[in-house]
Amino acid sequence: MAGRDSGEPHRTSTPLELFFDLCFVVAVAQASGSLHAALETGDPVTGVLRFALVFFTIWWAWMNFTWFASAYDPDDVPYRLSVLLQITGSLVLAAGVDRAFEAGDLTVITVGYVVLRTALAALWLRAALADPVRRRTALRFASGVALCQLGWVGLLLVPTSLMLPGIVVMILAELSVPVWAQSAGMTPWHPGHIAERYGLFTLIVLGESVAAATVAVRGAFNRHHGTGPLWALAAGGLLMAFAMWWLYFARPAHALLATTHQDHRRRFPWAYGHYLVFASATAEGAGLASYADHVTRHTTATSAAAITVPAAVFLLTVWAVQLRPHQKSPAERLLFPVAAVGVLAASWTAAPALVSGLLLAAAAVVAGARRR
Repeated sequence: MAGRDSGEPHRTSTPLELFFDLCFVVAVAQASGSLHAALETGDPVTGVLRFALVFFTIWWAWMNFTWFASAYDPDDVPYRLSVLLQITGSLVLAAGVDRAFEAGDLTVITVGYVVLRTALAALWLRAALADPVRRRTALRFASGVALCQLGWVGLLLVPTSLMLPGIVVMILAELSVPVWAQSAGMTPWHPGHIAERYGLFTLIVLGESVAAATVAVRGAFNRHHGTGPLWALAAGGLLMAFAMWWLYFARPAHALLATTHQDHRRRFPWAYGHYLVFASATAEGAGLASYADHVTRHTTATSAAAITVPAAVFLLTVWAVQLRPHQKSPAERLLFPVAAVGVLAASWTAAPALVSGLLLAAAAVVAGARRR
């Protein structure tokens, strides 16, 4: 399993990678639905914290496989079987999302996560055997991933009072593994391939957001046959989805990644920053669904913030990782943070989704104009 050519022309996602993404949609949908349920019960703080943890496991497992497959992908039978095992782990993880949200029970989700990550550790060991030039890097990845899985399993045995500090320690350990491993040498990942993989996952989470919001708004229309606030919610939600897509793809990420191939200080913030991009896009669907409940059932007073906060986080993060490196003037760099503040302020308007959508659309117009 020798490393691939990082300059290989016409490098695209494989059918196996697309199948991998498709199965991860299940876990993303479960996380979005559980967040919606938590917002509906009026406990947003606990719901958001559990969503952040659950989505971390989804994103981290997806991201680590994505970078591995960009560097090593022989597409032989052992490799395919190991990826299918990871897919199985993702489905087990998805099955445990409800229990994690409802009772804080991380047992099932930990089992699925450990299956995912242990299969990847085995692939790193295989890479270490086949690629002597990068053996030290591959062994660091394999050992770091394996030790982290022991930590997650051990965390299930600690008292409840120590669970939250233990989770924080384990997340920091997981985030440190790639930094430590690649300090021993760079893997031959492909900038164009990575940009495409991240773009495809962005489409997945945006699609899930649209689907969750559509189901909720449809139910609200069926119950109330359409009211002004519902029409504003439907129009605003659609406009937000269009603008979020436009903002993310306003600048080609592969050009940015090609210039950071050897620069850890710029590459890791881009890769890690996408946690907020993906999580906020997923949470947006739950927020729109929660607001539909608020309009028709008068459920919670925090529903407007459930729309505006994810939208502001998405706008700020996409600006930071995708757009800001291309901007030169202070005025350009100030515009998007100001727009994010405006989105947050939309929480106090009568139509938060529509106002947020208009502000996101204005930011997209500016990003598109600068591209030309």
